[in-house]
Amino acid sequence: MAEILPVADDPYLCQYKGFTFVKDMFNPEDVDLLEKFEVRDSDIFQVAYPKSGTIWMQQIVSLICNENYRNGIEDTTNAARSPWIESNFSNQDHSKRPSPRLFTSHLPYYLVPKDLRNRRGKVIYVARNPKDVMASFYHFEHMIRMAQESPNFEHFLKKYLAGHVFAGTWFDHVRGWYTNKEDFNFLFITYEELILDLRSAVIKICKFLGKQLGDQELDKVVKQSTFKSMKVDSKTNAMPVDFFKKDKENFFRRGTIGDWKNIMTVAQSEMIDKIYQEKMGDLPIKFIFDIPRENQA
Repeated sequence: MAEILPVADDPYLCQYKGFTFVKDMFNPEDVDLLEKFEVRDSDIFQVAYPKSGTIWMQQIVSLICNENYRNGIEDTTNAARSPWIESNFSNQDHSKRPSPRLFTSHLPYYLVPKDLRNRRGKVIYVARNPKDVMASFYHFEHMIRMAQESPNFEHFLKKYLAGHVFAGTWFDHVRGWYTNKEDFNFLFITYEELILDLRSAVIKICKFLGKQLGDQELDKVVKQSTFKSMKVDSKTNAMPVDFFKKDKENFFRRGTIGDWKNIMTVAQSEMIDKIYQEKMGDLPIKFIFDIPRENQA
């Protein structure tokens, strides 16, 4: 077993196999067991860096794959329907789950099951522009109990760029998955695509999954996957009672493009632009960083 290392000045985090975990949500044995985890060809893994649309993709894929959920018959939460592969909170025996099995993960590409890296199963990777991720991460840090609050955004930004947050830096996570995508049965989709044209994004996901839905079924998926619908849906927005620092906090905050402009200075934005070009400029990925609010769904 690899060594578990502390993260500088943050009692809530630890590092294992080069990845930063939240201590109270981490068991090294769960991570070690993934190397030999048997992936089925029908398995679907939804992967994202934190604050990039993980829960949103859980909802979309759950609705596409589960007719009873789509029609309001099944009352299972998405967290139970698409559990985290790196943390078996509910002690499920995944080998007994019927196909297609859905899984969710924040893991880097090199820690997911070996079978998955051999192009078994399917991976949907959701990426969001890094500035909005950072802004969302900063606000989220102030909401949850298992995080060391930063006194201001400047402090958070320094900590973030040093990788001293859950999941390390956005740049390492997104670059790692994208540059190794040929090892996987892989769909790359952006958060911004979901915001700008949700129906087209759902059709794209259906095509990748080999799912054919009629117009009425597509309408249901889109309607139940809007930010407004998810924000009031207990099956989607289901978090433990003690997860937040205050009562009745909501996992969903704004879900927009360009919210970073409300918190970043011009100098901070320019610094991130420079880092982005250094770390990601050679990749053919194009992110949308801002659009008029009236153009957002």
